[in-house]
Amino acid sequence: MSFQDESEAGASLTSRIARSLAQRILTGALAPGTAVRQDHVAAEFGASHVPVREAFRTLEAQGLLVSEPRRGVRVAPLEPGLVLEVTAMRAALEALALRRGFPKLAAADLEAAAAAIAEAEASDAALIWEAANRRFHHAITAPCGLPRLLATIEDLQRTSARFLFATWQGLDWQPRSEAEHRHILAELAARRIEPAAQALEAHILAAGEALAAQLLASP
Repeated sequence: MSFQDESEAGASLTSRIARSLAQRILTGALAPGTAVRQDHVAAEFGASHVPVREAFRTLEAQGLLVSEPRRGVRVAPLEPGLVLEVTAMRAALEALALRRGFPKLAAADLEAAAAAIAEAEASDAALIWEAANRRFHHAITAPCGLPRLLATIEDLQRTSARFLFATWQGLDWQPRSEAEHRHILAELAARRIEPAAQALEAHILAAGEALAAQLLASP
């Protein structure tokens, strides 16, 4: 195996570990404050500590893990302030991506967004709804073609998903969100970019405020 092959294999293993741990954190299988032991993760995946450390760094950057002196690595707490920070960033960056990509937004992108809305409306399962929700947002922002911007948005959406899964049972989130998605899509279909971008920003910020309020109200 060449050095390049080894490097690619290591990156693939790091990604697999990060995705697996992220899924457990997002769904609550790993609760806030839970210790995540490097040696346990390495043994589970049959890996050395190097890809595990890289996966931990990735998850720390996404706000899913925290590293604390003398306490090691733990699942990050659910903090209302972080919800508001993440959603403010998402609102600004997704609106930016939408505006930059609007000249290249095609009928196929609008059809993909409409299909995502339909799938979300057909299910009341949080996991299915959240995946469809992300597909809607991706369909209308991906045409910007800016990989770093889109990767940052994806990281923020992953963090937002964790807050949704932690609070969704106490929220009447589905009908309002779907109505707002349809409004955004209608503005885009009519080629009204500024109303669409402003509606997208308001939609994301309102969702963040609802999630933060629910976290504050939780015992």
